[in-house]
Amino acid sequence: MEKLKFVHLTDTHMNAPGADNPFAKLNLADKVKRVFEHVNAASVKPAFVVITGDLTHEGNVQDYEYIRSIVDEGSALLGVPVHVVLGNHDHRAPFREGFLKEAPSEQAYYYSHTIQGFRLIGLNSQVKGQHHGEIDAEQLAWLEETLSTPAEHGTIVALHHPMLNINGMPGDHVLANREQLGNVLEGTDVIGVVAGHVHTNNVGTYKGICHVAATGTAFGGEAAEDNHFKMVDFCGYNVVSVYEEGVTVQTIVMPGMQDEFFRFPVEALMAHN
Repeated sequence: MEKLKFVHLTDTHMNAPGADNPFAKLNLADKVKRVFEHVNAASVKPAFVVITGDLTHEGNVQDYEYIRSIVDEGSALLGVPVHVVLGNHDHRAPFREGFLKEAPSEQAYYYSHTIQGFRLIGLNSQVKGQHHGEIDAEQLAWLEETLSTPAEHGTIVALHHPMLNINGMPGDHVLANREQLGNVLEGTDVIGVVAGHVHTNNVGTYKGICHVAATGTAFGGEAAEDNHFKMVDFCGYNVVSVYEEGVTVQTIVMPGMQDEFFRFPVEALMAHN
């Protein structure tokens, strides 16, 4: 029997119209709008939507104000809350000011919400100026305390940087302290972890917990010849269902031409900061 269903998006890389950004001309917000419309037309009926970071591509306050309008439109269309976490291309102060309508601050953005007896925990894995991720000591302590009291039906954790080993991806490119985080999650009521960052679909287990690192709505990533990595026109999302016996992940691929946007040497991933 199905207990919960939710939609997982990631790496939207949106900017406000007219932004001076090489990604802005790709109209990536339109892809997010189409995803919300597709979820609605397909009658998925999720309990919530979660977007696991890189909401924008090096955005400012105006970008986050625009992203909030897109998120609110999607939430209204589906009639469910849309929750977000931050990725390495996001910026905390503009996010708090433009998206949350708060005073700008570099404080990490993390939270716990209860939805239909399930707990959704969002973590902030950003390391300022770096491409890899890490969950800081403050969040780890808060997480351990929060998980000490189980939720009625279990907990889903959302963050940007995956805990999985990703084929062809340097280990320090993802979550640098995954062992620490895994030790906090192990033996708790956590039944799934959702992430993004790598722009490819990867599903596996870590510490016995289902882990999903999804492709982006903005573009997909593929290995290319001569030790290069290429970004292609791609858009997809995941439908995650929780049953009594476990978790299933359905990947939905939106129609696209798979045209190549750009490519770069794999070494550039390791050198990026």
